[in-house]
Amino acid sequence: MISVRLATYYASSFMTLGVHLIFWPIWLTEQGLSATGIGTVLALGIASKLIANPLVAHFSDQLGQRKILIILLTSLSFLAFLFFPFTNSFATILALHLLFIALWSPIMPLMESLTMHGVAHLGLDYGRIRLWGSVTFMIAAMGVGYLIKEGSTHVVYWAIVFTLGLTVLSAFFLPDLRPPKSKVKKLTLLIVVKDYRFVLFLLGTALIQTSHAVYYGFGSIHWKNSGISEDMIGLFWAIGVFAEIILFTYATTIFKQIGPTRLIALAGIAGLIRWPLTGMTTDLVPLIGLQILHAMTFGATHLGAMHYIQNRIDPSLSATAQSLYSGVVMGAAMSLAAYASGHLYESYQGMAYYSMGGMAALGGTIVFLLRRK
Repeated sequence: MISVRLATYYASSFMTLGVHLIFWPIWLTEQGLSATGIGTVLALGIASKLIANPLVAHFSDQLGQRKILIILLTSLSFLAFLFFPFTNSFATILALHLLFIALWSPIMPLMESLTMHGVAHLGLDYGRIRLWGSVTFMIAAMGVGYLIKEGSTHVVYWAIVFTLGLTVLSAFFLPDLRPPKSKVKKLTLLIVVKDYRFVLFLLGTALIQTSHAVYYGFGSIHWKNSGISEDMIGLFWAIGVFAEIILFTYATTIFKQIGPTRLIALAGIAGLIRWPLTGMTTDLVPLIGLQILHAMTFGATHLGAMHYIQNRIDPSLSATAQSLYSGVVMGAAMSLAAYASGHLYESYQGMAYYSMGGMAALGGTIVFLLRRK
């Protein structure tokens, strides 16, 4: 079944992401890198993503191919990662990290393009396919966290190797769905960014997604400093992801009632409510309720974005559009917001969340204005 094959790839790749995103800095610390060194490695990784994603997407749109490129990039990512135990300096770690990110980061935009092509032409349910990525992300984060607590941080490296191996295997079982080839001779990126409405869409979704910056970077620290236990903090994160999974489950029903732009606008309203209140309280019951809003602030924005791209962009340019969303919204904008959130939290502590609420509201407003064709 096509949906199962797609869901299996999401599940394995997000398992890798769950370990790498949360625990890879811990492994880098064990290799002797300073906080500044780790920040440099991660930041330059994002820079390589901004270069690699549009180039791979252009090549993919020109060929009309998705599956073969996903197999190739996933396999090369796995092989590149195997060399990390042989790195013995900051320079070699940085070089290999840049190579790994350049190979790994273009995969998800290709995968989203492949899946949304199935949604458009085969009637697949994107939400129920994508939710398995959220499920395994949560499982991997909790499982590896427990293993690190019980033993050595070397488990981080081997957990990533194992999940990457599963991802390579699942790539071979992906359906070979092929959008039409792009007939554009020049760089497809230049064609997509000429669509000013699409550029405004990127700006609006970037503002909502980057409104999570204080939460991602300092939410756990803020709660711990407020006397909340680590177990309860873990529960908060799990509630947010679980709420996101519920939204993905019923996404098709939701889209029958409202379109993608209205859904993203609602996400902006949810952010206006969620972030200031998160900064105001450290009481457990209100925080649990606010964590449920993660289904809207992140989940609804992502779902709306995938469907907006499908509706707005020609299928022959879908890989390029997905790479722009990934690179601009989840890459460059998130990186800048993460940097700014550090200064905000250092100066204002919980009140740093207030500015995040304003960003979400502004982003929702921008996208809502795009609701007319």
